[in-house]
Amino acid sequence: MPDQTPSSSSSELFLALKRTDSTFEEIPVIDIADARSKDPVARRKLAELIRDACINVGFFYIQSHGIPEEVIERTVDAAKDFFMLPEKTKMEMDIHTSSNFKGYTGLLGENTDSKGLGDLHEGFDLGWEPRFSTTADTAPPMRDDGAMAGANLWPHGMPGFKESVLDYYHRAVQVGQLLFPLFALALDLPENFFDDKTTKPAAIMRLLHYPPQSPASFETDPDGRQIGIGAHTEYECFTILWQDRAGGLQVQNTAGDWVDAVPIPGTLVLNLGDQFARWTNDIFRSTLHRVINRSGLERYSIPLFFGTDYDVLLEPIPTCVTPGSPSKYNVVTAGEYVKSRLEATYAHLSID
Repeated sequence: MPDQTPSSSSSELFLALKRTDSTFEEIPVIDIADARSKDPVARRKLAELIRDACINVGFFYIQSHGIPEEVIERTVDAAKDFFMLPEKTKMEMDIHTSSNFKGYTGLLGENTDSKGLGDLHEGFDLGWEPRFSTTADTAPPMRDDGAMAGANLWPHGMPGFKESVLDYYHRAVQVGQLLFPLFALALDLPENFFDDKTTKPAAIMRLLHYPPQSPASFETDPDGRQIGIGAHTEYECFTILWQDRAGGLQVQNTAGDWVDAVPIPGTLVLNLGDQFARWTNDIFRSTLHRVINRSGLERYSIPLFFGTDYDVLLEPIPTCVTPGSPSKYNVVTAGEYVKSRLEATYAHLSID
C-alpha cells in the first residue's frame, strides 16, 4: 500500500493557501449533492469549495442535505410542544443536575459570552442513543463516552416526542458523516482519514427556543449583554444548524462587522468549531457568532454539534503543521475539551 502520509512539501503547499484577513460580507451556499458521487473528481471539486469556505469564512449553507422536510417539521412541532410545558415540568429535567449536560436549560440558564448577563433562550439537550428501543421500558445501551458518558433525559407524557427528535438526530448525524471525507480532502488528506476517529459519533443536539426580544431591551442594554445567545465559538468539529424564518443568527468577520446568516429555505447552516481549529492549527476557522431575535416572532432552531469520538486526541493534522508553523495548542482528548467548555458555560454548575 502506498504511503498516505502527506509530505513536507505538500504541507507547505497547503499552508500557502492559508487565509489572509477576510472581511466577508456574505456566507457561501454549497450544494453537497456530489458528496454522494462515485466520481472522485466531482468529490474533489466539492471539497475545494468547502476548503475555501472553511479557510475564509468558517460558515456555509448546505443544499441537498437529504433530510426530508416532513422530518424537520415533525421535530420542530415536537420542540414547540415541549417548550409549551409548564416550567415546573421542564425543570424536572434540569441540565444543572446532570453530570453529562443533558436535559433542559431555562431562560438565562447559561451564559455563553463571559461578558454577558445570561442567554435569552431555553433549550433541550441530548446525545447519541439508538433511534429505536425494543420496548418503552428498556434502557438504551450505554456507550463509553469518557468524560461525556451518560444517558439522555426524556419528558414523560409526550407520545412521539422521543421518536421524532431521534429521527431527525440520526439523519443529521448521517449528514455529518457524509461531510467528513470532504473535510479530509479539503485538508489534502485521504478521504478515510477521519473514519477511525468517528466510530462513535460524538454528536450533541439541542432544541432551542428564543422568545422575541423587546425593542425596549436594546435601549436599556445598548451593549447587547443579554441577547438570544452571546458571541461564542462552538466546541466540536462543526455544527449543522436548522433555523426557522425568524432569523437572528449573525457571524463576525475579521473587521468586527456582524454578517446576517439569513434563513434560506431548504438549506442547513454549517459552521466550524474549535476542534477543527485546534486540529488544523487555525487554518480552518472557528468563527465568532451570536443570535439576536429582533423579529418579533418566537424563534426555533436545531443545532447538532458534531465532534470526533470523545477519546480521540486533538493532535495537529500533518498537513497543518511545519517547522515554520508549529502547533499552537496543547493536546487534549475531544471529550475533555468539550466538557471543559460546557463547564465554563454553566459556571455555576458544580460537578463532582
